[in-house]
Amino acid sequence: MTAQNQFLASGITLARGESATAMQRRIRSIGLHVAAWIKNCADHWEAAAMYEQLAVLSDTELTKRGLSRANLAQDVCAICERSTDA
Repeated sequence: MTAQNQFLASGITLARGESATAMQRRIRSIGLHVAAWIKNCADHWEAAAMYEQLAVLSDTELTKRGLSRANLAQDVCAICERSTDA
């Protein structure tokens, strides 16, 4: 067992009376928030790439796909939100 594992397993009280278990939960929570933020960034990059591909199409091509130039950004965001919810 490493020194760090021994410290965390011993339940030693940390600064301000916080237990090692509470510290582990806090670190895990921060990790989950960071992971969610990274996923959100990736989703926005995907939406931006899709928008760039669709923006160069003619209005006729957009209409064939059920899209309009006036609402293209909103439509792309809606498509990306539906794909991440599934």
